[in-house]
Amino acid sequence: MTEVEPSYTTRPLTADTWDDFAALVEANNGVWGGCWCMGFHPEGVGQGRTPTGNRAAKRAHVDAGTVHQTLVYDGDVCVGWCQYGSPVELPNIKNPAAYAKGSVDPPAWRIGCIFTGSRHRGTGVARAAVAATLDAIKEAGGGIVEAYPEQVADRGPQRGAYFHTGPETLFEDFGFTRQRQIAKWRWVMRLDVVP
Repeated sequence: MTEVEPSYTTRPLTADTWDDFAALVEANNGVWGGCWCMGFHPEGVGQGRTPTGNRAAKRAHVDAGTVHQTLVYDGDVCVGWCQYGSPVELPNIKNPAAYAKGSVDPPAWRIGCIFTGSRHRGTGVARAAVAATLDAIKEAGGGIVEAYPEQVADRGPQRGAYFHTGPETLFEDFGFTRQRQIAKWRWVMRLDVVP
């Protein structure tokens, strides 16, 4: 018997899909203990930020239209997402000092975090999220897209780890190429999306 990946659908994160997104976040401990996918936003996460405050800040971004996020659905249930936006919308990235040292022309778009609910990992959710995100970027006029994934080749197993920016191999599959290394296992990868 051949195993077939589920057929997923996607929708943008809006006020209409907020409850679906919130249900997934709440089912996964607020995502990394209460981030609510705010790490890349201007407010960031960390000292002085609370899960409740992160939730409110994310909802405020949704209501203001200052968030771009592709939600992935299995039937009527949201099972994952891919966050993206302009560098103004998503100014916070890991390893900012190393990133600034080799900086070239800024991208039009950044792909921030990618999340898959624990019951759906390894079933193509991240791939569906990135594919739909690249389609949305193309429809919005395209341009240079940056991602900051983690290298998996030549690296030992990461017990209990979750690559919140995705694995490098996923982006390679979509045609992204390495631009430069900004941490031991993290790369800046770029793709020119033509409208």
